[in-house]
Amino acid sequence: MYFQQFYLSCLAHASYLLGSEGIAAVVDPQRDVDIYLDEARQQGLRIAYVIETHLHADFVSGHRELAERTGAEIVIGARAGAHFPHRPVRDGDELRFGQCLLRFLETPGHTLESLCVLVTDLERGPEPWAVLTGDTLFIGDVGRPDLSPTHTPRELAGMLYDSLHKKLLTLPDSVEVYPAHGAGSLCGRNISAERCSTIGQQRRFNYALQPMSREEFIRMLTSELVERPDYFLQDAELNRRGVLSLGDLPPLQPLAPEEVLACQQSGVIVLDTRNPADFGAGHLPGSVNIPLSGQYASWAGTLLGLEQPILLVAEDPERLAESRMRLARVGIENVVGYLRDGILSWQQAGLPLAEVPQISVHDLHAALREQPRELQLLDVRRPAEWNAGHIPSALHKSLIGLKLLLHTPPHDPNPIPELDRHRPVAVHCKSGYRSSIATSLLRRAGFTNVLNVVGGFDAWQMQRLPVVKEAAVEPTRVL
Repeated sequence: MYFQQFYLSCLAHASYLLGSEGIAAVVDPQRDVDIYLDEARQQGLRIAYVIETHLHADFVSGHRELAERTGAEIVIGARAGAHFPHRPVRDGDELRFGQCLLRFLETPGHTLESLCVLVTDLERGPEPWAVLTGDTLFIGDVGRPDLSPTHTPRELAGMLYDSLHKKLLTLPDSVEVYPAHGAGSLCGRNISAERCSTIGQQRRFNYALQPMSREEFIRMLTSELVERPDYFLQDAELNRRGVLSLGDLPPLQPLAPEEVLACQQSGVIVLDTRNPADFGAGHLPGSVNIPLSGQYASWAGTLLGLEQPILLVAEDPERLAESRMRLARVGIENVVGYLRDGILSWQQAGLPLAEVPQISVHDLHAALREQPRELQLLDVRRPAEWNAGHIPSALHKSLIGLKLLLHTPPHDPNPIPELDRHRPVAVHCKSGYRSSIATSLLRRAGFTNVLNVVGGFDAWQMQRLPVVKEAAVEPTRVL
């Protein structure tokens, strides 16, 4: 039996190709499906099935395009209400091709239609050796319970407890666990960077699988939920219907600087995909920086949404094409064009550039020590990261909470009451990626003296500079 995991780092998304005796199934495919077609061809496999563990909310799936290009049958939970031709499966249903036997478990909780897939290689023996857990069980975490428009988080959390304890935790400890997401995904709280595990390891080390009552689990899972991005429910509906092939998207239009300026004035968001240092050195005033180097598409979907018209700035045609592709992976298709010849053309047109100075952790530490009442420090990491340790005197507001700045007029006197827009603001995250996004939002909202902390909290810790825990800080210091 052939088994391969495909991991898409920018979405922290894992998909799978399983094959036996010339027949294959793809599980939870990403939108751009050529990787599965190429791999199947190399392995001498025909893709006959496309399996969805649930209606994904954080990305647009390639299930319909893959089915159309291969003639494969789409398999999805009966409760999904899918609007495309498919095989609806329920608890205990099986699918066999060659020596591969797949058995479906209905595991509602993350979503109502969630499935887990038990994988048996009949050449090895009659018992399953792996389980594809979708977003029900992650490595070190479980799926968030707030993605249903019809059920409350408490109701979903109760279902998830039952699914875990009555289905997955009844499996032998040796069964290998392969989820649909890894570290960084917003579908969980704090997913491990490991890409596979075993039931036994998760039983021992996963915080959500420790002994507790159903009510304790519900209370734990629904307290302090990270804000759900607005585009999640939209993507789930797109996946319920299926989307256009990527090849049907219109080509991007090159725009001269004057045309870009006119687009900005009409409400189009300029999305600068360059790295933080290049963005900081000079960018279009009012542009938003989401570097292509990180979880670009997830942050674009979270902060910009799916309908907002976007215009791209990139270093070269290759990065431009990659930028457009990644946006399409989360359902962002309203890209009106790009700045022809990049930032150089803007400079040559004599148009002004804005800047975001970069500051090292050494200089930041010195400035905080010498001018404690002058420099403001903003930490834009997630609450769990903040609670694990943060810089003394920092204010905290996670990046997703800064979304309101996207449409805050520059003349608004108080967009973030705890920050004085007339004093310098240094912004940090874990490594410098999210903080660069935050600085662009602050600049767009009229904060003129903003600095990006190079290397973020990781660099601060590496230099053994002071760190405090949440309990040691006055609650009033947290925004």
